[in-house]
Amino acid sequence: MATGLVHDERFFWVELGAYLPLGPLTQPFPAMDSPDGKRRILNLLRASGIFDQLTSLTPRMATEDELARIHTRDYIARVKELSEGYGGPVGDYTAICAGAYDICRLAAGGCITAFDAVLDGTVSNAFALVRPCGHHAEADRGRGFAVFSNVAVAVADARARRGLSRIAVIDWDVHHGNGTQWSFYEDPSVLTISIHQDRLYPLESGALEETGKGAGEGYNINIPLPAGSGHGAYVRTIERVVLPALRAFKPELIAVASGFDANVLDPLAHMLCHSGTFREMTRLVKQAAGDLCGGRLVVCLEGGYAPVYIPYCAAPVIETLAGLQTQIDDPMHDWVSNMGGQELLPHQEAVIERAAALAARVPSPRA
Repeated sequence: MATGLVHDERFFWVELGAYLPLGPLTQPFPAMDSPDGKRRILNLLRASGIFDQLTSLTPRMATEDELARIHTRDYIARVKELSEGYGGPVGDYTAICAGAYDICRLAAGGCITAFDAVLDGTVSNAFALVRPCGHHAEADRGRGFAVFSNVAVAVADARARRGLSRIAVIDWDVHHGNGTQWSFYEDPSVLTISIHQDRLYPLESGALEETGKGAGEGYNINIPLPAGSGHGAYVRTIERVVLPALRAFKPELIAVASGFDANVLDPLAHMLCHSGTFREMTRLVKQAAGDLCGGRLVVCLEGGYAPVYIPYCAAPVIETLAGLQTQIDDPMHDWVSNMGGQELLPHQEAVIERAAALAARVPSPRA
């Protein structure tokens, strides 16, 4: 079966406010989360011919009830009210424009669409090219350019409507997946794993010590990698932490919150990943999905703020999902992959080994 691609032009028609809060001596600054980089992913897929080898999936809008499995009704109503007016702030670093509500519902619903297509067997796996991102949004507020927690909404829907009992979420966006973590922090049916730059954003979450609570104890793993981590550290993290945790948990479906902001050119982070890093991580996770859950794998787009480079990081992920090798040539791969610091360094391995100890304690599935 083919790989599914969720896409819609409307994802590029929402603005999310300025990055810097304005003051008397602060010049206006364009939003870092612009549509340009995400649209360039779709452009590269079309120009390269990959697009024609994928199964297009048309997203639908998430309903208010579906959003309310994760978000409070008051927050949903506030987003809708602002959207019907002139827009405004919904959380830190997150302000929506007029008309944003339906597009944000479409992003969450696009992830549900991808989940459904994989669970129905329409496609073997899927990539949801949605915007705005979602993994920072919490129950009662938006954060970090995220309005609704797209992956969390889709996971909650698959639990409630499709009856799945074990779903794993791997988040390799460079910022901590706080919204996803707190959505399922006490829920043993969802394993959440976040690989992120240590204390980047949000500052108050993402520590190794955050492992879940109550019935969810042991089902949340954070790997806060030191700034400057590259290919070696990320691949080692997948091998030593993610794969053992998945094998212990035995998920029925794997979701990846795939930000591309761990790339070396991203202005909002300090990591060294390149296109080959994302290709190898996808290969390993896809193999695990094949071994553990019949290949059921959904990758949902999150952050990425280097418009010139994120298309070359996204394309290898989609190629790997689809089992394709195209003529796309990352023009910066040789330069970036040979930068000093790409190898696994001792201080990075120390963090990874601490996280590996947590992965070794992931509880076995409950009867």
